[in-house]
Amino acid sequence: MTFPRWIAGALLMLAAATSQAFDFKTVGAAPAILYDAPSTKGGKLFIVPRGTPLEVVLTYGDWVKVRDLSGELAWTEAKGLSAKRNVIVRSANVKIRATADDNGAPVFIADKGVLLELVEPAAGGWVKVRHRDGLTGYIKNTDIWGL
Repeated sequence: MTFPRWIAGALLMLAAATSQAFDFKTVGAAPAILYDAPSTKGGKLFIVPRGTPLEVVLTYGDWVKVRDLSGELAWTEAKGLSAKRNVIVRSANVKIRATADDNGAPVFIADKGVLLELVEPAAGGWVKVRHRDGLTGYIKNTDIWGL
């Protein structure tokens, strides 16, 4: 009878793992150095500009393993990340709209790679964002990375 319990336990763990939300942080005031190991003695891979969203995959003491927009994994110091949330536009010429629907009037157009501040999630697969110039509007979840 322990076999069915083991299966039930494994299924519960799998369900818990898949229901966990992604944890995103934003590079803080200074650019972040990404390493191949959780140490400043590790190899430096590249520098990530401030404001860039990174997905936190694992926390190990003062270090976090992160995934970037391209899917690359690396380590960085946790102190260099902020809880502030930003997102990156994934496609060219994406319309940011006044309301959270396809018929909303366009407020501005953002090109691929543009960094936007996440203001608040909205219903129906849209989020409210702010451009660094102060313009705000709604964009589809599928048009951004960092959620």
